[in-house]
Amino acid sequence: MKSKKELKDAYRQMSFRMGVFRVRNKQNDRIWIHHSMDLDRAWNSVRLQLSSNTHPNAALQEDWNQLGEDNFAYEIVEELKETNDPTVDYKKEVQALYKLCLEELQPYHQKGYHQQKS
Repeated sequence: MKSKKELKDAYRQMSFRMGVFRVRNKQNDRIWIHHSMDLDRAWNSVRLQLSSNTHPNAALQEDWNQLGEDNFAYEIVEELKETNDPTVDYKKEVQALYKLCLEELQPYHQKGYHQQKS
């Protein structure tokens, strides 16, 4: 049996898929995009917020409440690949990728749930 310290160390050594994902409304194709250091857990987290009526995006939350989970899809937009370079700051890289995806996808107004910043 492994000790707690050994289990924590093993967890820290694990690598996770990281990048940008979107939640797409299947009825009207509006999207909400976000980034995560663990794409495989991101959907569970977002779905839990939406299901418990605590998601910070009011428009997405309203549509989720009206349409239900079956009318939304979780889709990975971009995945950041790990390198062997120890100097890479993956959090910064994922945030930069997120900003690029915002520029490219323009998820504002009829296309998405984001508020366009002035």
